[in-house]
Amino acid sequence: MKTFFKIFFASLLALIVFTVIGLFILIGFISTATTSEVPVVGSKAVLVLDLSVNFKEQAEEDPFGGLISSAEANTPSLFDVVRLIGEAKSDSAVKGIYILASDNANGFSSSEELRKAVLDFKKSGKFVIAYGETMTQKAYYVANAAERVYVHPQGGLEWSGFSSNLFFLKGMLDKLEIEPQIFYAGKFKSATEPLRETKMTEANRLQTSVWLGDLYSAFLKATSTARKIDTAVLHQLANDGDIQTAVDAEKYQLVDGLKYDDEIKGEILQRLKKGSRSSINFVTINEYAAATTLSDYSGSGRIAIIYAQGDIVSQEGDEEQVSSDVYKNVIRKARLDKDIKAIVLRVNSPGGSALASDVIWREISLARKEKPVVVSMGDVAASGGYYIACNADAVFANETTITGSIGVFSIVPNFESFLKNKLGITTDRVRTAPYADMGAGDRALTATEKRFFQAATDSIYNTFKSRVAEGRNKGMEYVDSIAQGRVWTGKRALEAGLVDKIGTLQDAVKHAAKLAKIEDDYRLREYPEKKNFLEQIMGDYKRSIKTTLIKDEIGVEQWQLMQQFKQVKQMVGEPQARMPYFLTIH
Repeated sequence: MKTFFKIFFASLLALIVFTVIGLFILIGFISTATTSEVPVVGSKAVLVLDLSVNFKEQAEEDPFGGLISSAEANTPSLFDVVRLIGEAKSDSAVKGIYILASDNANGFSSSEELRKAVLDFKKSGKFVIAYGETMTQKAYYVANAAERVYVHPQGGLEWSGFSSNLFFLKGMLDKLEIEPQIFYAGKFKSATEPLRETKMTEANRLQTSVWLGDLYSAFLKATSTARKIDTAVLHQLANDGDIQTAVDAEKYQLVDGLKYDDEIKGEILQRLKKGSRSSINFVTINEYAAATTLSDYSGSGRIAIIYAQGDIVSQEGDEEQVSSDVYKNVIRKARLDKDIKAIVLRVNSPGGSALASDVIWREISLARKEKPVVVSMGDVAASGGYYIACNADAVFANETTITGSIGVFSIVPNFESFLKNKLGITTDRVRTAPYADMGAGDRALTATEKRFFQAATDSIYNTFKSRVAEGRNKGMEYVDSIAQGRVWTGKRALEAGLVDKIGTLQDAVKHAAKLAKIEDDYRLREYPEKKNFLEQIMGDYKRSIKTTLIKDEIGVEQWQLMQQFKQVKQMVGEPQARMPYFLTIH
């Protein structure tokens, strides 16, 4: 027994010692991550803008990466990237920008903001060089704003026009004997088409051809201005398939030359007036963000920027969703804070739950009674995304923003045949009322129940239109004529009166400051507020690792298809104000 206690207390002591040591190590890690040295830009710096990085609405932080290199672990937001490029314009240490433009992970509206920032930077007289071994059209949209554009001699430039692809699941559902039972309002409301059709309806084909044509037109006009080539010629080059190789891209003057990486570096050294064997002080946008204190917003008045990115959902949701539970409190906090003089709501959402959208709309309406509320639309602000935007004092969108889609749908799946014929499962029940099991999923809806669901869908659609009519000061008949679930680009939404101005998030912030009469004296406060170090470790990092591993294993296209199935699951049983799954543009 004496030996037992001896071993027990020795083990207990060892456990305590190791726990204390582990605690000190953890504290050391946290200290390292939170007190890391600020990087120095240095002299004759070249700012590197890598378009393959997806710059989200809010900055991304990697808590573990920060233990090694905090500058590279943290990716700045799109808004910060635009401001950093503006800062570099007047920074004597930065001599130029090098755009890595093989691919572009950002949407068209985000790319439009990046492109405008690059064009503004060029006014400084500093050089901008873009290079990609093989350059996609979306990357070229930003890259052609550069002073010089190059591709690899054996690479090339994609120049084939735009296409939008949509997966249709009806054939699979028919084979599985699953009946979706869909109710929708708005002839253009195409979000349910993959479940009820095998190809696009004529209404959806019409609206898709219009908005896709608008994006393509913006792309051609931007290229025409940059390369001094008529848009008709550019259009014909794609129609005839004339650009197949890097040599073709140079021949038709879409690029300035064909160069290897060492030749690009040689040209940059010449621009820097350095010897051929010298090193180049490349500074990534992440490093520049860590080394730079943005000086354009530092006054005493405060403007809240609330980022609403992702699907709109009821209850809490996750970090990549717009949760009504979270956002109603965030907006309320900004409304009740007397130091905050105006609110800018940045919307980048395809919509989602109609109920959750109305919860957020209500808070926006209350906030507007106390202080100016301005909306800035990102890549997508459609359906529920437009629902929460329509009641602001002013609505800004980029030309290539996708918005509108004012419509509603509901899905109530019937698995009865699937369960019985495919799995051999049958069900039975006892009810205390005729409709107690309505929408249970293991039987078809009756004619009366279908009328209930359609009536509810129509009612929500009517409410949606009334919100738009009130917020945009339009008649219900007019709103109905531009609603019907139709998708619009920002340019056409301006003509239709759905938005007030074409402009970036910076433009929206300046307008909010003007409405609040604090143009020359304000600073920004961003919401939702960032999680602390431990919260990131416990939640966000695990989720991001899981997503990355799955995406790497099955591929991006398969991952997107999986997300479509996931969205279908979220739609079941709750009326949705949502646009079509993914707008996949090639």
